[in-house]
Amino acid sequence: MGTLYLVATPIGNLEDITLRALRVLREVSLIAAEDTRHTRRLLAHYDIRTPCCSYHEHNKLSRLGEVLAVLAEGDVALVSDAGTPALSDPGVELVHACIAAGWPVSPLPGPGAPIAALVASGLPTDRFLFVGFLPRRGSDRRDLLARLGRLPVTLVCFEAPHRLRASLADMLAVLGDRRVVVAREMTKLHEEFVRATLSESQEHFQKHPPRGNVRWSLRVSRRINPGLGGR
Repeated sequence: MGTLYLVATPIGNLEDITLRALRVLREVSLIAAEDTRHTRRLLAHYDIRTPCCSYHEHNKLSRLGEVLAVLAEGDVALVSDAGTPALSDPGVELVHACIAAGWPVSPLPGPGAPIAALVASGLPTDRFLFVGFLPRRGSDRRDLLARLGRLPVTLVCFEAPHRLRASLADMLAVLGDRRVVVAREMTKLHEEFVRATLSESQEHFQKHPPRGNVRWSLRVSRRINPGLGGR
């Protein structure tokens, strides 16, 4: 019986990986990767030659049995394209299957875009809610924001560049003109944090169309509590 290791990998800079993660990636029988082409660049950088198989959103159910068969004999490392696997990425079903079978599941902590952007945002970090990607449909997105906007927490989400401006407009309409931080290309050469109000951010991205990696991390300030002031 093997162990499923959830191995966090760099979100940009290849130096952001732990010594333990490198050792485990070398020692496991198989690496289940969201995109094998992406993961092989990381493995080549560290001269790791462990076999890989693809495990992504479109094959995660059909590939589940194959990964479990390997786990019956040895260890498997699950990795996503960037950051911590099974967090807004494929892997939850595999973790559930291992737990149901009584097999060990071991996390290897490391990089994660939500936390990285949150701690650099300058917004409150004592209470926050990560909601993953916002809904694609505007009506669904506004409904979700209306429910979340009542919570006294910093909201953390992902968004794609081509939907960023629409999401900022919905946030402004639903939440009011709160502070927001938009982070992109974190740990990379063109790392950028846009710290402003929602209206200022909307104006900024009208003048400077969003581009870069597919995930933009947004941090929206918590609801202002009357009598305590905004945070």
